[in-house]
Amino acid sequence: MMKMRVLWVVLGAGLPSIGLAAPALPALGSDSSAVTVSGISSGGYMAVQFQVAYSKLVKGAGIIAAGPYDCAEGSAVRALSNCMAPTRWAPPPAPGDVKARMESRARLDLIDPPAALADDKVWVLTGGADHTVERPVVDALVGFYKAWVPAESIRLVTLPDAGHAMISVADSKPNACDTSEPPYINRCGDFDAPGELLGHLLGKLKPKSVPEPGHLVTFDQRPFTGGLPADISMGEQGFAYIPASCRAGGCRVHVAFHGCRQGEDQVGRRFVEGAGYNAWAETNRLVVLYPQAVARSGLAAGSMRWIYNPKGCWDWWGYSAVDYATRNAPQMVAVRKMVARLAEGLEQ
Repeated sequence: MMKMRVLWVVLGAGLPSIGLAAPALPALGSDSSAVTVSGISSGGYMAVQFQVAYSKLVKGAGIIAAGPYDCAEGSAVRALSNCMAPTRWAPPPAPGDVKARMESRARLDLIDPPAALADDKVWVLTGGADHTVERPVVDALVGFYKAWVPAESIRLVTLPDAGHAMISVADSKPNACDTSEPPYINRCGDFDAPGELLGHLLGKLKPKSVPEPGHLVTFDQRPFTGGLPADISMGEQGFAYIPASCRAGGCRVHVAFHGCRQGEDQVGRRFVEGAGYNAWAETNRLVVLYPQAVARSGLAAGSMRWIYNPKGCWDWWGYSAVDYATRNAPQMVAVRKMVARLAEGLEQ
C-alpha cells in the first residue's frame, strides 16, 4: 500500500492540478487604443515581435537587452550568435533585410502593416556590463526602428555599469548593478527602468505610490492558449496588476514580458512584484499584464509535444512554432487574446 502511495505521488507531481484553476482574467473595459509593451532579454525580443505583428494595436515598446524583429530567423544557432554575441562572420541582421522580410509578411497578412509603427514611441536600454546581449545587437535594434519610427520618438539609454538584467528600485533583494545572474533584477543607483520607459511611452506620469498587494491578481491562462499551456511552453496561470481605479474601465494596458529564468516557475513572483511597474500603475490608471512562460526540456506531463526551452524563455527563435514571429504564433495569439479580454465590456 505504501509503495502504491509513493508511486501515485511521483506520477501525480507532474500532472496538471485538477479543480485548482486560478480565477478568470476579468473584463475591465480597458482602453484598447493605448496598449504598450516592454520586456527584458527574451521578453524584449517578444515585445518587439508583438509590437510588429500587432502594430495597429500597440502604440509603444520598451526594450531592454534585445535585438531586431525576427533576428534569429528560426535558428537557435543564430539566436545564440548573431542575436546575442555577434561576430564579423555572424553579425546582427541589417535593417534593410529585416524591412524586406516584414514587408513580405505584411503582404501575406501574417503581420499588421509596418507603416502602423510610424506613430509609436520606442525606449531602448543597454548595459555596458551586459555580455549576454552585446551592444552591437542593441544598436541593430535601434537601426531597425529607425526604418519605421521617427528618430525623435526613439530613446536609447546606456547604463555603463549595468549587467544583463531588469534595472529596478522596487525589488527587496536586488543584485548589484554589474551582475548578470538570476533573478536578473539589478539595482543601479536610483535608476528606475519601468518609470523611465513608461514615461517615454505614455507621457508625463503622476508620482508613483506603494503598490497594493491585493491589486496583483492571478488569472488562468488556459482559456487563451488554445489547448494545454505546456504545449506552447506557457504556464497555467499569469498575473495582472489592476488598480482599484481601473475596475470601472477606461485604463490603458501595458504588457510586461519577463526574461529567461524569470517566470513564476523559476523565481515565483519576484519579477511581477519586483520589476517596478506596479508602483507606477497604481497612480496612472494603468493595468499591467504579466503573461507567463515556463521551462520545458522535452516532454512534459500531459503534453505529447517535444519542446526544448529549459530556461523558460519566450519564443523568439522558433521552439514552439515555425511562425513564432507572426500573428499566427501560438504564444502571440494567447497574449493578444488576454489583451482583448481586458478590453471587453465590464461584467455586471
